[in-house]
Amino acid sequence: MAYDASDLRSTLPAATTAVPERFSGSEHVRFRDLAPVEKTEGAATWYARGQNFVVGYSEVDGTVSFARTGQPDEYVVLLADDALTAQVRTPGEQVAAAGRTMLVVPPGDSTVTVTGQGRVLRLLTTRSADVASLAANAGSYTEPHENIPPFQPWPEPVGGYRVRAYDLTVTPLSNPPFRLYRCTTFMVNFIDPKQGPRDPAKLSPHKHDDFEQCSIVLAGQYVHHIRWPWTTNRANWREDEHEVTEAPSVTVIPPPSLHTSEAIGAGENHLIDVFCPPRFDFSAMEGWVFNAADYPAPPGR
Repeated sequence: MAYDASDLRSTLPAATTAVPERFSGSEHVRFRDLAPVEKTEGAATWYARGQNFVVGYSEVDGTVSFARTGQPDEYVVLLADDALTAQVRTPGEQVAAAGRTMLVVPPGDSTVTVTGQGRVLRLLTTRSADVASLAANAGSYTEPHENIPPFQPWPEPVGGYRVRAYDLTVTPLSNPPFRLYRCTTFMVNFIDPKQGPRDPAKLSPHKHDDFEQCSIVLAGQYVHHIRWPWTTNRANWREDEHEVTEAPSVTVIPPPSLHTSEAIGAGENHLIDVFCPPRFDFSAMEGWVFNAADYPAPPGR
């Protein structure tokens, strides 16, 4: 991995897993090029998926309700804009939120009603088969992708399941400027928008041994640079990718490819990262996960 010495990611433990012989490809879903899967008076919604997760991206203008019945596990709702408000109702509670917020919704029955104008993201595991089937790239996961272990949720939250709301405007870490939250099913890195292109002399190519990275472009334009290892069998080699995506889009980066994302838009560029389940390495860094007290890591990690 290649990080600047001032970037605390340079202190992450080095990977020790042997390079596998076979690899899966990346996924690039450009919502702007697709008709919405669901369209109501108040919202248009698109879906994309990875091995373990589904991203529902909605553009809201008015009021829209997202309901789940018998939801098997926790899911996440991200209010990505200041002009949005939300009411979360479950059989046992009602919680209000406003502005950029990460909402964690417990298993079971729930309704999230969003009002305003802006972007809403819902993150669900593929245990929600009804939503997974709506993904634009659902056909890519007819067979499991390589090098990803079976999904295992993290331990239940302290005090049990309930609606939790986390402020996505709190001061991020200094370097890297991450804003990390986790629950039993997801880790979200809600990075702030940046102005203009990224310095091409300060990229951060790195890899993950056994999990996908979901990079969601909310504004601007990015190039996703992806390189797969060479193995002894040339039939398994893959060409490098330098894939340009514009907002709104979802890119799923497979293990163990070397990758980095480069903002190239002239104006605002905004990319956030999602991991399912949460990352062990980020969770092991003291103070990195802002709500770690609510969600314990698995024993021994």
